Parts: sequence; C-alpha cells; structure tokens
Amino acid sequence: MNKKPEVVMIGLGYIGLPTAALIASNKVQVHGVDINPQVVETINQGKIHIIEPDLDTAVATAVAEGYLEASTSAVEADTYLIVVPTPFKDKNEPDISFVEAATKGILPLLKKGDLYIIESTSPVGTTEKMADLIYSERPELKGEIFIAYCPERVLPGNVMHELVHNDRVIGGINEESTSKALAFYENYVKGELHPTNARTAEMCKLVENSSRDVQIAFANELSLICDKAGINVWELINLANKHPRVNILQPGCGVGGHCIAVDPYFITADFPMESQIIGKAREINNYKSFWCAEKIKSTKLDFQLKHGRKPSIALMGLAFKPNIDDLRESPAKYIAQKVLQDANDEDYFIVEPNIQDHKVFKLTDYSDAFAKADIIAFLVAHDEFKGLPKDSNKVVLDFCGVKK
Repeated sequence: MNKKPEVVMIGLGYIGLPTAALIASNKVQVHGVDINPQVVETINQGKIHIIEPDLDTAVATAVAEGYLEASTSAVEADTYLIVVPTPFKDKNEPDISFVEAATKGILPLLKKGDLYIIESTSPVGTTEKMADLIYSERPELKGEIFIAYCPERVLPGNVMHELVHNDRVIGGINEESTSKALAFYENYVKGELHPTNARTAEMCKLVENSSRDVQIAFANELSLICDKAGINVWELINLANKHPRVNILQPGCGVGGHCIAVDPYFITADFPMESQIIGKAREINNYKSFWCAEKIKSTKLDFQLKHGRKPSIALMGLAFKPNIDDLRESPAKYIAQKVLQDANDEDYFIVEPNIQDHKVFKLTDYSDAFAKADIIAFLVAHDEFKGLPKDSNKVVLDFCGVKK
C-alpha cells in the first residue's frame, strides 16, 4: 500500500474483515490489524480465513488493487474502527479487555480530528470508558477527536449484503461525534442511519438480540410443555399463529451463535435485579439443550430395553443455525458432546454437511448416517435433512422441525 491508509480496522474476524473489504471496495485505503499472524498472511495473499458468500471476491479484489492490507500492528490513519471480540469472564461477566487493548494500541497514533468507533458488542458505558482512557493518556485530545459506537446487525451467510443495506444505529459521546460517525457510514451504507447517543446505541444492540432470545425461549418452553402433554408443538404453533396478532417463533434445541446466545448476558451482568425475563429466557434456552441431550440418552435406553441390543445413533447437525458452517456457541455441538460423554459402545454418526471435517468429531455423510442409524436426532434443520425419506423403522427425535 503506497498511500497512507484512511481507515484502520482493528480485528479481522467475522465482522471486521467483511467491513474492511466493503470499505476498500469503495477505493478507500484500509489497513487491517489482527493479532494472529496467520490471519494477516492469509489476507495479504488475497484469501480469507472465514466462510462468507462474496467475501472471497471482495478481499481478493481489494488486495489486488492495493486498497487493503493487513498487519499485526496499527498505523496512523484518520478513522479507527474497533471490531474485536468481547468474551466473558466467570459468572457470565463481559470482558472488554480486548477493546481496551485495541484502544491502547492506537493511543500514540491518535491526532486532532480523528474518528474512533467501536463496533464490538459492549456493555453499556464502554464507549465512555474508552473515551476516559484516551483522555487520561492523551489529555490534549479532549474535545479534539470524535468518539462513537455503531453496532453491526448482520446475518451470517448474508453479511456482505446486509452491511450495505441494513439500517445502522450510531451514537457518539457528544453530538459532534455522532455527526462525524454518520458522515463516515454514509459513504458505505445504503440503509437508514439513526443517530442517538453512545449509551443508547450500546443498549440497542443488546436489546435487539435479548428480545429475540426471549421470543425463542417462549417457543422452547412450549416445546417442553407439549412433549409432556402429548401435543405436536409444530401443529400447535401453526394454529396459534393463525391469530392476527400472534407470531410465535419455532422451537429448536437451544440458541447459539455469537449474538443471541451471548448478548443478553451483557444486560444481566450489569442489571441483575431488573432483567428477570431476560435472565430466565437464557436459562430456558440453555436448559433446552440439556433436555435434548437427556432425551437422546433416555431414548437410547428405551431402544436397548425394547430390542435387546444397543442402537446406532445419528446426530444430525452441529452448526448453530441451518445452512451455515458456523459452530460458535452451538447448542447442537453441546448436545453431541453431552451425549458422547455417556457413550457405551454404541455406534454414533455425527453429521454436519456444511463442513469438511472437525478436530473433535468424526463426520459422516448425512445420507449414510440416516441409512445406518436406528435413532435419528435432528439437531439443526439443514435443507439436506428435509429431503430424507420417512422410515417407520427409525426412531426420530425432531428437535428443530425438519419433519414437521
């Protein structure tokens, strides 16, 4: 890269790299930063380390044209985007140490007029804390730089499209910062930009996913009730949704991914007494995964008592949602691990059609697993599974509505 970069992107993961590629595709010099040298090397070769439609072309083009490069350290620019992980400590307490480390890494580079934006999912007040950190180390920058928060709200498998077309909520620590960040995103986003303050923008991200978690928990709780009552939950929800003001979601084997299964904890950690429904929803969705594992185990024992032999079992799906290869926080993966812990010489067939191999599980082709197994446990509603034939000789546990 011959020119000084206009944008530094700190964090080149599932959101950072697509965002960097999007900005670079607009003929803007972008310098990406990641602590993993292998990731940096891969990107500088014009390749990608994550699977996302259209991302490979965008990165290859941006690198070839000289608008995107990566390294393990930041350089001077005009805009800095922080898109690093925000994991959890013990007791589901959010950890913003990566955000803090990224901020400290650019402290010597900041200058008057720069724009600093956090996109990482963060507890309420994080942007203000980072502002205080910057000003404590560089007091001459107070009132001289612009600081804002702007969360992503994209769907894995459609990130490149949604980064452009989804609305964005943008909140600065003051009105000037909000306006500066709005002007930045206007260059790349066709969706509507909604200005607010940093604390509201932070909470907005958390509330969006917590709301979905609560709605899924209602559906999952219904599935538990219906199983005990001898009612087909899929038929029940379909009938209830005929009401003009009812829209119950579909149950599954839990909730996964790096957003819905995680973001509610950012609220419950800081507001434990106030977030009763949000906290209970997390408990229900986590319990559903445990319940599914126990259901598979009890079905295995019932089969053995009835037939006098150990069954072969197919666990269908490992991803956290249908038709993707992302296993982050996956309830299906948890269930597979839980079931295998109790294995006793049964044959298990682990299926995930969207990945080639796994470092822990030996994977089996879905059609082979279906043909060989006595018990079929559908954990993820992948499209491939929906075309499998009905077989009255199989014991089918449909936790995600494949055969509804």
